[in-house]
Amino acid sequence: MQYSIVLYSKLNEHEDWRWDGEFLCNEPFHSKKLSYKQIGKVLTLSQYGISIDMNGNGDGNKIYRMNEISDMFCDRNINKYAKITKNQINNFKLKNNDVLFNRTNSQEFVGRTGIFKRFSSEDIVFASYLIRVRTNENEVLPEYLTAFLNTKYGVQDAKRRARISINQSNINAEELKRIKIPILAEAIQKAIRSLFETSFELVNKSELLYIEAEQILLSELGLVDWTPRHQLSFVKNYSNTQSAERIDAEYFQPMYEEIVGKVKKYKGGFKPLDEAVRIKNKNFIPKDKVSYKYIELANISANGNINGFIEASGEELPTRARREVNTGDVIVSSIEGSLSSIALISNELDNALCSTGFHVINSDKINSETLLIFLKSLAGQLQLKKGCSGTILTAINDDEFNSIILPKVTVDIQKEIKKKISEMYETKALSTRLLDIAKQGVEMAIEKDEKQAQNWINSELKKLNI
Repeated sequence: MQYSIVLYSKLNEHEDWRWDGEFLCNEPFHSKKLSYKQIGKVLTLSQYGISIDMNGNGDGNKIYRMNEISDMFCDRNINKYAKITKNQINNFKLKNNDVLFNRTNSQEFVGRTGIFKRFSSEDIVFASYLIRVRTNENEVLPEYLTAFLNTKYGVQDAKRRARISINQSNINAEELKRIKIPILAEAIQKAIRSLFETSFELVNKSELLYIEAEQILLSELGLVDWTPRHQLSFVKNYSNTQSAERIDAEYFQPMYEEIVGKVKKYKGGFKPLDEAVRIKNKNFIPKDKVSYKYIELANISANGNINGFIEASGEELPTRARREVNTGDVIVSSIEGSLSSIALISNELDNALCSTGFHVINSDKINSETLLIFLKSLAGQLQLKKGCSGTILTAINDDEFNSIILPKVTVDIQKEIKKKISEMYETKALSTRLLDIAKQGVEMAIEKDEKQAQNWINSELKKLNI
């Protein structure tokens, strides 16, 4: 049995007199060489997001959720929208260098933090389970705050403050403000800002490479200028409902037939998905005392990137951790609302596990990069959406997934797409490495001193020829 001894007087140090062991026994290391302040003392703004119904139909303003925070940035691909008033837009629209903190979710994802770098003229807002903060830049740069909250010390301090209930954790704004941050020298904070700025330029480049790959495929399929039209009324025969074993009007929307018809007209031909790919749908039972990497839906971000994973022994994994994946596999979310959560498995995640909420596929007829692009494109997304059914949880089942129509893309086009996507992943990896340097530099400043941290950052950048 493990235990710790805490003085009674220590309970009085917290305004709420917290006496839970998780909070008292997990205080992070604080360097005696550094000066610390509560985060609340270096903020000019802290604000909860807007509580409002969201939609995936593009109706209203884009709204950030926890899923769109990855690798310390707020993503540019945002899947949800909200119809809000002008006053609400003015109150909740994000400004450049706002920092978003995820205050509620599972214990694994609560505390996820990213910085918003403005990438368009759109007014983008944020959901109620996020907290937006702005810093007094004379003391703490927002990039440094973001890096610190992603260090092991920032994460530890945030998670120990979480109030845990059934399958949920919550950190309110006041607890966030109580976290202590070391006030590092201006020089190292500016070095961290520079790392973020260069990293964001690389993110933009990787986004462009993805768009180029998608345009290659859409152009090949003749779909560059095609947009779906949702019809309010149309006529179907009763026999159609019998053969489909569906009576919901959405399933028979003409736009679904139209996109399938366009794919079937492709010059190279087409095949149902189950004839073009290998489907890995057998359950894998993890072994107790063996450690596994585990991928959840929340780990999938835009452009097929996997940002982080859970690492745990077999007995600690959730019961849905039952799909084994290998390098080159494509994992496809089956859950409506997250159908765009599709990713390519890298070498790092070979023999990892993923949730049964994913379909897992690979093929020797169409490369994984082309599969990724097609299924994330409008042609793939509409077919996935059409196949969804259910009441409490709507999802695309095996039969509907297997019947998705895939184009038999020519080898030359597949090679072009693979080249773009491979370069995209390389660019994204460099971007991620720069953010890792920023985070590790902050940890080194805390554990050793600022001078060593600055020298280490410079040496790592030299290795990367940056």
